Amino acid sequence: MTTYDDRASLTDLTTTVERVRRSVEGVIEGKPEVVRLSLTVLLAEGHLLIEDVPGVGKTMLAKALAKSIDCSVRRIQFTPDLLPSDITGVSIWDQQRRDFEFKPGAIFAQIVIGDEINRASPKTQSALLESMEERQVTIDGQTYELPSPFMVVATQNPVEMEGTYPLPEAQRDRFMARVSIGYPSPEAELQMLDIHGGASPLDDLQPVAHAHDIVKLVDAVRSVHVADSVRRYAVDLVAATRSHPDLRLGASPRATLHLLRAAKASAALSGREYALPDDVQGLAVQVLAHRLLPTAQAQLNRRTSEQVVLEILQHTSVPAASGHGSPMYGQQPPGARRL
Repeated sequence: MTTYDDRASLTDLTTTVERVRRSVEGVIEGKPEVVRLSLTVLLAEGHLLIEDVPGVGKTMLAKALAKSIDCSVRRIQFTPDLLPSDITGVSIWDQQRRDFEFKPGAIFAQIVIGDEINRASPKTQSALLESMEERQVTIDGQTYELPSPFMVVATQNPVEMEGTYPLPEAQRDRFMARVSIGYPSPEAELQMLDIHGGASPLDDLQPVAHAHDIVKLVDAVRSVHVADSVRRYAVDLVAATRSHPDLRLGASPRATLHLLRAAKASAALSGREYALPDDVQGLAVQVLAHRLLPTAQAQLNRRTSEQVVLEILQHTSVPAASGHGSPMYGQQPPGARRL
């Protein structure tokens, strides 16, 4: 296993991420775009919300990503009786020391899998707010730092709503991206029967990267250049959600920051030291849609937040290529125009 003494180069990044990608795709067949998004969120220091119907591999994806990296992993099964202290930890009186001793909760891991996060009460869900945003936990006035890298991969089922508590907007806003895995193609499902028919491939999955490697790669992603025109493009996309007639709640400034970080990670995964508008466009739906609230009229018209984001992409001006010796930008959404 390779480790790096200095900041990882893009070559190191693509080599390491390729190993992780192949490892995860050995478990999740026929969904390369979902695996890429998961790796993008990891390198962008974000958190991932996987939302889909039962049985399509939500938890399997989270576990495969976690097992492919040699780091600490904890799984939290969210239930109505789960307490906030089960997540964050609790201070317990030690009779021998005659002092309180802190017992860390399940959040003290580098990759935390939150299964069926909407099964827990809002009070328990809110226990994740500080840790996801500030990467720390405060108990009884004492602050404890979380390990690095740190990523929450949460799953939820959008169809079984009985006994669930929908995530509040403040909680959803802390997830960098939301992804739906969807049903596999017939060919991928046949391959799944061959691979999963006897035993779970998770049982034989071995780490192909070290946590120290991921930290170095995150540093490399931070150094990816973003031109002013691309920054302006991201701001324009987010600003358009705040004035769209079909939305009663647009995206927050945190969404702009997450979109920019994800675009830098996407550029690095493509082997580039600079981000393109294509990187922003390719992630806009996954990063923005879950933060938006359609109006009542839009819901009656069956307008989804994903459709609104796609419409905004079509009507927002795209910056032209300039500087850094970059090639012309790739194909734009239908109807988009260049500045």
